[in-house]
Amino acid sequence: MARRFHLRQAEALLTSLEVDLRQAMSLRDELAQVVSGLAGVARHVSLSGGALLHQDQVADARARQSQLTDRLKQSIEAVHQYGCQIKDLETGLIDFPTTFQGREVYLCWKFGERGIRFWHEVSDGFRGRKPIDEHFLENHRGDTPDQ
Repeated sequence: MARRFHLRQAEALLTSLEVDLRQAMSLRDELAQVVSGLAGVARHVSLSGGALLHQDQVADARARQSQLTDRLKQSIEAVHQYGCQIKDLETGLIDFPTTFQGREVYLCWKFGERGIRFWHEVSDGFRGRKPIDEHFLENHRGDTPDQ
């Protein structure tokens, strides 16, 4: 069963989580650059009739792509170890499962925000974010009540 967070539990993780998330986001960006470079080489090869220039550079880029992919997978797993879910790695959008009035919902946090200030229904996603108010605070539960 997935972990359920009380707001205070989730917020207590943000400092550590932010470090791991920042690394995953950086690796994602670096990998995107390598993939884009390889795509450019493929276009050039296609347009030049199949001649492949700089084979060593292409081999190095492919090795770098593989290395970055492995590191990114490890980084994402490190974030998931907290019990939260990455919803958008580009923007750093994270959901923390919680229970509100007996149903599963998500505490919603985006990289750069000061604390967790929003929640949403599982089916609503980011666009359905609602501010955390007193009613929500009084009626949401984590695995360990009142933490």
